[in-house]
Amino acid sequence: MSVQLYSYEEVSKHNNRNDLWMIIDGKVYDITKFQDEHPGGEEVLIDEGAKDATGSFEDVGHSEDARQILKSYYIGDIDPKSQPIKLTKQTEQTIAPGPQGK
Repeated sequence: MSVQLYSYEEVSKHNNRNDLWMIIDGKVYDITKFQDEHPGGEEVLIDEGAKDATGSFEDVGHSEDARQILKSYYIGDIDPKSQPIKLTKQTEQTIAPGPQGK
């Protein structure tokens, strides 16, 4: 069975409440359905979603139970040929572009 590979760019597209992916230790997780169950609230997942959240995940000191739960959301690995990209904070709901400038 081959593992599905995803680029950082692909993961970055899954960046909102209705479609949220995360990278931890080179593995990609679709955590969309976990947001309501997360003990720390959905906001922290949205803030750390769509990118490599390994550091944040490890800093919190998740339990073995949390690590087991995480496994159920695994969908593939980060393509080792892929390069991380810089993300900008996105709003959950964008209706139309706002005025540019200050």
